[in-house]
Amino acid sequence: MMHRFPIRVYYEDTDLAGIVYYANYLKFIERARSEWVRELGIDQVRMKADGLVFAVRRVEADYLVPAKYDDELVVHTTMQPGSGARLVVKQNIMRGDTLLFSALVTIICMTLDGAVSRLPAVIRRSMP
Repeated sequence: MMHRFPIRVYYEDTDLAGIVYYANYLKFIERARSEWVRELGIDQVRMKADGLVFAVRRVEADYLVPAKYDDELVVHTTMQPGSGARLVVKQNIMRGDTLLFSALVTIICMTLDGAVSRLPAVIRRSMP
């Protein structure tokens, strides 16, 4: 199942040339993952109160075509095969049919003291 998250590029997202600053792509995909997790029914505030949080362990990113001020983009998020303790998601940022940015993100679940923990059951059940 693919999750879609629309984003518009604002002036604050760009550099002096009007092109999206490279680090902002990571912010865009983070927002999309947060909404995707929310739609899965996971309350991250409650999860933290129960002593667990998500953490990004690895990001492989490819910057293909620049996004520009006022572009309407869509972040596509799809789950990849993972394990009980590791979630891998593919995230693409599109402008229409054009792929601008692609990332493979590895996420873990950990306790507040930093110990790795199993992913929530709702995510494990959703894994391919």
